[in-house]
Amino acid sequence: MARKAAQAQTVNLVIVGQAGRLQYEAVLFAASLAASGTSDRFRLFVAEPQPGPLWPTDPRIKDAETRELLRELGATILPFDSLHFGAAYPYGNKIEALLALPKGEPFVFFDTDTLVLSPLDDVPFDFKRPTASMRREGTWPQIELYGPGYTDIWKSLYDRFGLDFDSSLDLSQPDEYWQRYLYFNAGFFFYECPHVFGQRFLDYALAIRDDAPRELVCQSLDPWLDQVALPLVIHALGGGRATLPDGLLDGSVTCHYRVLPLLYAREPDSVVDLLARITEPNRVKKVLKQYDPFKRMIYQNRGSKVRALFDRDDLPRKEQAIRNQIKREGFWMR
Repeated sequence: MARKAAQAQTVNLVIVGQAGRLQYEAVLFAASLAASGTSDRFRLFVAEPQPGPLWPTDPRIKDAETRELLRELGATILPFDSLHFGAAYPYGNKIEALLALPKGEPFVFFDTDTLVLSPLDDVPFDFKRPTASMRREGTWPQIELYGPGYTDIWKSLYDRFGLDFDSSLDLSQPDEYWQRYLYFNAGFFFYECPHVFGQRFLDYALAIRDDAPRELVCQSLDPWLDQVALPLVIHALGGGRATLPDGLLDGSVTCHYRVLPLLYAREPDSVVDLLARITEPNRVKKVLKQYDPFKRMIYQNRGSKVRALFDRDDLPRKEQAIRNQIKREGFWMR
């Protein structure tokens, strides 16, 4: 009985939506969620930063049709205040938005540039053991020739926050290889309470930004600050690598496409077909055509031209190589 009760628990999904590209990506996410067969125990919130001194212009979604369409697709627009990051570091939205969610209820954060492919009910979330996306490359830290290595850099952070560094290591990977160290893409993460997770995330991110250990002196934190703090938060809250089965999130259940040209370049036919299906209704088309990259990629067939450039069975290993080829052909837009 307890297992059935846990399975029926309400789960809050949160993405960030604001003026510009993110509002249109939010429509895609909401439309894919509505089409996925996910049950209504998963409630979608579109977290919207509010005007304030950290935003030089109003960051809210000002287009009434977009707001109404999001509501029609089942989303609740959730306002939150930017007290620490704002326009200077918009990735901080994912941190500050968590504190506006209902306290004590499990949540899953997704980057807005994500599609839901099949029911989220099929994902066996263990909300007491957080994790995040393992679909990542070794983007941080960038090791300098005469600077500290991976071990010194990461250990300085674990020590700073009183965390056990050794227990975070993947000992199947060689020393000074980036995959030995706990590192995620922040495209999704989850926990049993957004306020506990969000406050820890905020505390760690601010401490790293404002008073980083000396081992980080040569390292850039923009845009990597969220991905530097995230593994520390997950480790501190009892999570780690792969607390979910492989191949579900960022796999068969969700697709973190990043930007539409990359979706067309590398994702399977099923994802491209889903995108075409959910963007076909006139109500959706009318909103998405307001955003030039979506109009050109989806409705004027530039996406098909990008797709024809690549063999999905023989893609370049590095994402940057894919980006460069798209740019050379003049099809890169975001």
